[in-house]
Amino acid sequence: MTHSQAENVIKNIIREIGQECAMKGQTVSETLVAFMVKAVVLDPRNEFNVDRTLTKADVQKLIKLCIERLLDTRNPSLDTIKMQVYFDMNYTNRVELINEQHRILESRLAPVSREITDNRARTREELESIYRKIVSYVLLRSGLGSPTDIKVIREATAALQSVFPQTELAAFLSLNKKEKERQLKELTMIVTGIRLFNKDCGKGGEGIDDLPAILNEAIPAASHHIDIELQTSQDLSYRYTAMIETMHQSLNAEMELKRTMLKEVLYNVRQHEAYLCVILSDVITCAQEVEMMQKQFAAQMEQLKDVVRAKTAVPTSQVYPIFIALSNLWTSFQDEILVLSFLNNLTVNLQQFLDAHAFIFPENVMESLLEGIIVKTDEERLKESADDKVNVSDFTSEEWLFPETTINFSQLIVQYHGFCAYSFAVKDGLLLPGNPSLGILKHKEKYYTFSSKENAYSFAKNPDKYIKMIGDKAKESPELIQLLELHQQFESLAPYSQIKSKDKSLKPITKCDSSTQTDTHILPPTIVKDYEWNEWELRRKAIKLANLRQKLTHSVQTNLSHMRRDNSAQVYLMKDSSTQTKCENSSNVPRPQIFLAGLRGGTPPITHMTKVNLTRAVDET
Repeated sequence: MTHSQAENVIKNIIREIGQECAMKGQTVSETLVAFMVKAVVLDPRNEFNVDRTLTKADVQKLIKLCIERLLDTRNPSLDTIKMQVYFDMNYTNRVELINEQHRILESRLAPVSREITDNRARTREELESIYRKIVSYVLLRSGLGSPTDIKVIREATAALQSVFPQTELAAFLSLNKKEKERQLKELTMIVTGIRLFNKDCGKGGEGIDDLPAILNEAIPAASHHIDIELQTSQDLSYRYTAMIETMHQSLNAEMELKRTMLKEVLYNVRQHEAYLCVILSDVITCAQEVEMMQKQFAAQMEQLKDVVRAKTAVPTSQVYPIFIALSNLWTSFQDEILVLSFLNNLTVNLQQFLDAHAFIFPENVMESLLEGIIVKTDEERLKESADDKVNVSDFTSEEWLFPETTINFSQLIVQYHGFCAYSFAVKDGLLLPGNPSLGILKHKEKYYTFSSKENAYSFAKNPDKYIKMIGDKAKESPELIQLLELHQQFESLAPYSQIKSKDKSLKPITKCDSSTQTDTHILPPTIVKDYEWNEWELRRKAIKLANLRQKLTHSVQTNLSHMRRDNSAQVYLMKDSSTQTKCENSSNVPRPQIFLAGLRGGTPPITHMTKVNLTRAVDET
């Protein structure tokens, strides 16, 4: 059977199983059916031989087993698989989620953008229409208010006219399409920054929600809700673990059945706990991002107020970059609202996969089973074994890593999601938390933790044996493949996110004192002793080699050649010159002053004028 034929057969089997389940009132996704088909084939109890082609009887048997397991709605194992499939299909990290949201926004704005960029308006009415479309585009892209609210439209239009009046539409329409799209995005950011500034000053902000205040209330509420869910799942896992430990020595058939059901519900709550830890980590990251952005937003707003304060006109080169920065920060606030909403919905939707607990082990049954049993938390178990570390001298070939000697100890990717490998293999699938402080065993470039020193010693004697035992148990309980992260052993069931990052394994960086020494000259010297770089030295050597010391040079001059050789002379050109004395002096002569007396007349009838010389002598000046 060729590869394409095998794929068609598998697709037909998945389609038939999905139709049968739908006919019996249970709707299942193709992803869940495909996972269940592979899990049933891997289970050795079903006796499917993966090395040969399935017969018609095998196909019918496979379909029957899959339908039975998919219709068993009270089975915790099926709930765990459904939870894993749901989380793998719906969860995405914050960067991919934000990028996807931006792509969706771009696709929704594409028709509006095309109407603006492809328009060839000429008349006044057409220009007014395209200007209104630009206002709508700005509102839709910024998300600040409804584009149908008349107050929001007026405020956005006023902000847009302050930076892009209608008189500039003709120049805008003459640009190419890419330049138009770039200017539209830039106008959106500037208008958004203006409206945010007006809102902060109390002069506008119609339809703009206070996103920082909303986030300050929503993040603690989301974190509190996840903490409550996480604490509930952890309490259940502690109880189930204590009961399984007590029942491990029992050979009673009824107790064995209860222990099997306890293991299934334990795997269910442990998987739920793992997913909640992932979600809580994202919420904490969201809180850190919001805190940092609030500080940046306040600083940008304060800087803008300092620039604009008491000024009638401000250069655009000073305020536009700040408006754009405010717009980008506000977009980041909107992204964090989206991420937080996504994480809240994910937390709520995971709750549906825990319904089997109350049905299988109601509170009264739990109390009867827990009589006389001491329930220990993971932290208490770790404290009990914290001081009993592995002694490296007891081993010859095994490598152990400790926090004191490994720099990136806390970043090592531990196998089986940090659970004790030996307890799981020997105690029939019991999940006990491993204690890294005891020492991490490195075996074939993989790292293993253990719940006690005795378990570590036992596992280190024959690691491959216990690793194979764990793989065999995972085939019987397919939900363990995802829970214990056994994707390298079962790559056909690995989620896409694990396949992408499986090659990015982190190697330990151990700390040790070391020194190195090298020879001064490893290779023999290649220095040429008679090498010369000086041109005149080379000329001297050339003359020496030519042996010209005993040679003479004669010259003859005739009357015809006399005074006919080329000659040149150099003179200094004339230049302007000036001198200056050491001091400056001046002379001054007395000013002539003549006074005429008697011109006005007097009592005598005859007037006599007298001329008086008042000029001072030269030696008196």
